Amino acid sequence: MTSREVLLDALGVQLSDDLLSLALTHRSYAYEHGGLPTNERLEFLGDAVLGLTITDELYHRHPDRTEGDLAKLRASVVNTQALADVARNLSSGSLGG
Repeated sequence: MTSREVLLDALGVQLSDDLLSLALTHRSYAYEHGGLPTNERLEFLGDAVLGLTITDELYHRHPDRTEGDLAKLRASVVNTQALADVARNLSSGSLGG
């Protein structure tokens, strides 16, 4: 299995080569390599989808919590450190790293 196949399998998605390449192209790399398209628009969309997904899940799992409590829970789930921990766990568990 190629690295690409392992990654997509771990994520549970199917992506074209072009979309995967775009998703993985950071602004600094694009700048260093002649202004390639970057992942920033996809990042913007992904942040919105993640926020909505987490909000919906928390709303249904915690029907007795206030809006303020739910907002704090959501912030703790979608913060950079929490997402980095998820990525590390995915990497060590599913990708064998």
